[in-house]
Amino acid sequence: MNRREEPLTYASSGVDIGAGDRAVEMIKAHVASTLRPEVVGSIGGFGGLFSIGDLAGRNSLLVASTDGVGTKSVVAGQMGKYDTIGIDLVAMSVDDVATCGADPLFFLDYISVGKVVPEHIDSVVAGVARGCREAGCALIGGEISEHPGLMNETEFDLVGFAVGLVDRDQVLPRDVRAGDRIVGLASPGLRSNGYSLARQAFARADISLNEPAWKGAHHSLGEELLNPSVIYAPALSHLREHVSVHAFVHVTGGGIGGNLVRALPPHCDGVVTRGRFPEPRIFSIVQEAGNISDDEMEQVFNLGLGMLVVVAAGDLHKTLDTVRASGHEAWEVGEIVVGHGKAQVVRS
Repeated sequence: MNRREEPLTYASSGVDIGAGDRAVEMIKAHVASTLRPEVVGSIGGFGGLFSIGDLAGRNSLLVASTDGVGTKSVVAGQMGKYDTIGIDLVAMSVDDVATCGADPLFFLDYISVGKVVPEHIDSVVAGVARGCREAGCALIGGEISEHPGLMNETEFDLVGFAVGLVDRDQVLPRDVRAGDRIVGLASPGLRSNGYSLARQAFARADISLNEPAWKGAHHSLGEELLNPSVIYAPALSHLREHVSVHAFVHVTGGGIGGNLVRALPPHCDGVVTRGRFPEPRIFSIVQEAGNISDDEMEQVFNLGLGMLVVVAAGDLHKTLDTVRASGHEAWEVGEIVVGHGKAQVVRS
């Protein structure tokens, strides 16, 4: 080959190491804001260190969970709003850990992007740090990965990893039995599930994310869809100190029934009744836009309940009072009955 070619560089191939370094510098203060006394070392090492010596007993177990935010990230990118999606990321994993009866200890994140924009990374990690502070866990590590050729320049994806601690004899679920009551904790929006269906519904109905969320609303549909997920972990930890909880159920992908079934023994069914709790307006907006059946809605969305708590009937009122005192709306939404390990969502 006679013609001279410019030598290739990583930057000309689409990976800007300098932008990544600038992003890391920008997020250091956010990471520092989440630190706990057990954190050893600082940002920038090959791994995050966390001492559990003073926390763990002989029968302690570590609980680990990983999750993402699904295509809620697409909505964030379309709206150019990156400051709350990190809260969703933390909520998905720490609330899974809390569902096992554990207290979250630390969190790590993985951010993949088509092109590193330091300001966007800074906003995302600010949300992650805020979520970690709410959950009481430390952000001890993470990764920013630039993927030219795999993702376009505006695309990004998030994955989170949470680790918590629980005593072996406190692992949930346990002792779920017929006669138990189910308490539902409010979720004001979709959390991080069902966004592919919701986005398709609005696209097919030719509804823009910049339109009002509904008639008379003073905020846009996109802003409504980016409503950050509630983090329930601190309230669940507080509740365990006052009530003998039989099970927690994090309502994520699969809806109410698809997650409740995971907490049921083979001799019990769980029944949740729609009509016992208010369903946020966004769900009817999605359903109408996509002409979605009730059955499909129930299998995909949380319908306004982000967490379920199963307790003995005698602990129902104390549970409601304790959860409400923690700042969450809550209702008795169902019961455990004799059955075959199945979950039902019925309509009143």
